[in-house]
Amino acid sequence: MALIGQRNLLSVVREAPPGLYLDGENLGEILLPGKYKKPIMKPGVLVDVFVCLDSEDRLVATTETPLAMVGEFARLEVVDIHQQAGAFLAWGLGKDLLLPFREQVGVVRVGDKVVVFLLVDEKSNRIVATMRLHRHLSKPPLTYRKGQRVGLFIAEKTALGYRTVVDNAYEGLLYHDSLQTPVEVGQRMEGFIRSITDSGKIDLSLDEAGYQRVGSVRDQILAKLKTNGGSMALNDESPPDAIRAAFGVSKKSFKQALGALYKARKIRLMPKGVELMEQENVRSKSGRKPSY
Repeated sequence: MALIGQRNLLSVVREAPPGLYLDGENLGEILLPGKYKKPIMKPGVLVDVFVCLDSEDRLVATTETPLAMVGEFARLEVVDIHQQAGAFLAWGLGKDLLLPFREQVGVVRVGDKVVVFLLVDEKSNRIVATMRLHRHLSKPPLTYRKGQRVGLFIAEKTALGYRTVVDNAYEGLLYHDSLQTPVEVGQRMEGFIRSITDSGKIDLSLDEAGYQRVGSVRDQILAKLKTNGGSMALNDESPPDAIRAAFGVSKKSFKQALGALYKARKIRLMPKGVELMEQENVRSKSGRKPSY
């Protein structure tokens, strides 16, 4: 079944002066304009195309790929404002994407980059955008598990962190203090399920939680201490920016690693920093374990 706003594999039916007509199955024949024609495209050959409507609301196919398809979230630039229709967004095709006034949130101006969801308008069959994202998010399933790898789309920066779309369907949150590297609104990346609250809220992380991560930070701390004479002016009360500058990790990861080292009696926590325990100092200077 051919779908508007998606890429489809359609068979060439016939050639005509305007271009190639493709078998759109449930949608009927769809024109692929001549400028997209290639010598290999003969009757019976399957062609990978994106299906949309042209300026006269006729079904048309293109071999171009838009920045986003129906059912996806994207951050797109406003390139024009029509006083009756709404804003138009650049999405990688010749015909710009309409963001109707009724689907806007706040004031939208030319040059703005807005986060939208793409859908097919039920009345006109046109592909349009909406800034009302919540209408198109689902409740998180119970099948997610802690540490599971997921796809992320960064939708909005908030006081707590970044509101994020998980697997193109669910809302999640990346807390500021859990980020080891900067992120930007509109960015797509992979992340991990950190936890799911009883109310169904998804907390996210960009790194895999667990011993392996903590162990890596722990090794960095030990190396830093040994090359710095057995002490450093950072502890669990230090500012997140100072910790990230020194180790490239979040304050939470740093505190977890400090806790593991403290429990293993490898460090002592001081009012203004951290010090190696005596046996660790001896080992680092001699290159072997101390004798007792």
